[in-house]
Amino acid sequence: MKINLLIISFVTLSFTACAQKDNGINASSISYSYETVVNDLQIPWGLAFLPDGGMLITEKSGDLILFKNGEKQLITGVPKVYNRGQGGLMDIVLHPDYEQNGWIYISYASSDGDGDGGNTAIMRAKLNGDQLIQKEVLYKATPNTTKGQHFGSRIAFDKDGFLYFSIGERGERDVNPQDITRDNGKVYRLNDDGSIPTDNPFVNEANAKKAIYSFGHRNQQGMILHPTTGEIWVHEHGPKGGDEINIVNKAANYGWPVVTHGLNYSGTSITSETSKPGMEDPIYYWVPSIAPSGMAFVTSDKYPHLKNNLLVGSLKFQYLELDILEGEKVVKRERLLEGIGRVRDVRQGPDGFIYIAVEGLGIIKLIATESKL
Repeated sequence: MKINLLIISFVTLSFTACAQKDNGINASSISYSYETVVNDLQIPWGLAFLPDGGMLITEKSGDLILFKNGEKQLITGVPKVYNRGQGGLMDIVLHPDYEQNGWIYISYASSDGDGDGGNTAIMRAKLNGDQLIQKEVLYKATPNTTKGQHFGSRIAFDKDGFLYFSIGERGERDVNPQDITRDNGKVYRLNDDGSIPTDNPFVNEANAKKAIYSFGHRNQQGMILHPTTGEIWVHEHGPKGGDEINIVNKAANYGWPVVTHGLNYSGTSITSETSKPGMEDPIYYWVPSIAPSGMAFVTSDKYPHLKNNLLVGSLKFQYLELDILEGEKVVKRERLLEGIGRVRDVRQGPDGFIYIAVEGLGIIKLIATESKL
């Protein structure tokens, strides 16, 4: 099924920022706007760039779209999706050696297994024309539940080729995140074929989920490889306040819900503790919550004023956030494209441009214009 469409529009919804001197741009201002690359998308959850110039886009409802040469084409063979609440068809990434092996990795809410409802699953498959083939489920969290919240889920590969993915705690904060014998509220690590790495931290612990790499997480909807340190960074939704950026460390406990900077949505306290020995402190936290989704480190020379910093989407406040870094510290925040809509994903493309998935809008490309003061 082909849907003929490409309306590339230029919108001057802009944001002007004073450039930082340490970026080598002085006495200038930067105006941000965007071009619409793919329109008529409802909840585009993730996107991945193919070597031939195509783009794969997941719609939460369960559609996988190939956008190429100005056309949208629906891919068949997509796994059946449990589309409920925050769950559906979620992230998509290519294997680092995709051009050699053709593997594509997808996270989605699945009802497979025992019990009503669903939980997060990870699948790999190959693309043959307009069809997914050689589908292999690598991981399926249990148990199924009809709760609609906190499926996660993002996927990233590290520099050694290990596959990391996040699964949220599924609304069971007092049961799942702190228990390594249970799925949910974890970051997991697998080999690219789904097997368990022999040096995973809990492989020798009785009854532990062997794929767990870190625990004590809430709902991680951003995950990325740091381009220079090789670390895996995640951000996760807090409750009312307390969204966090964390660096994923082996066997580390990130504290949820024992420690948090957030409150219950009613405004009542969850805990009086924001830090505790044996639990990792976030490198940054947001109060109030911005509801972060998607994350990208900017390495491109297309944006020298953004380079070496972090971009994060805000679902709640509907903007793209620039987090200026000094090492592993966020030292300044700026809002770009305010009012654009619920930003679901942020990726740097192979052409060096930043592409942003916005609910109800589509995929847009960030445009920066410098003007002398």
